[in-house]
Amino acid sequence: MPNSYPVTRTDAEWRQLLTPEQYAVMRGHGTERPGSCDLLREKRPGTFGCAGCGQPLFVGDTKFESGTGWPSFDTPVEGSVGTTQDSSHGMVRTEVHCANCGSHLGHVFPDGPPPTGLRYCINGIALTFTPAG
Repeated sequence: MPNSYPVTRTDAEWRQLLTPEQYAVMRGHGTERPGSCDLLREKRPGTFGCAGCGQPLFVGDTKFESGTGWPSFDTPVEGSVGTTQDSSHGMVRTEVHCANCGSHLGHVFPDGPPPTGLRYCINGIALTFTPAG
């Protein structure tokens, strides 16, 4: 991963900051087990942020139930995420990463609801949640 992000850390710093599971997903481009994160069921108004740097990524009213087992959103906070082509696992997908620290968050697919038609399928372990108010 390039070090051209506003927030950069050494591998040792990432390992100290993140749990082993978060590190595997966010720095190793892994995927959590579907249905394994409590944030999948989070329905309160609030903001979902990057567990690696705290940057706000999604607001609660953009979250929807996709039935996939991962938190899904139709729109990120403007400028909060970046995308790259991911051709691992024998398929081509669009990877989503934090624009602030480069951490892997999940993937975006063109099968979401209106208004965007996009489904940002995000590993819950890569997120924090701050309730509104």
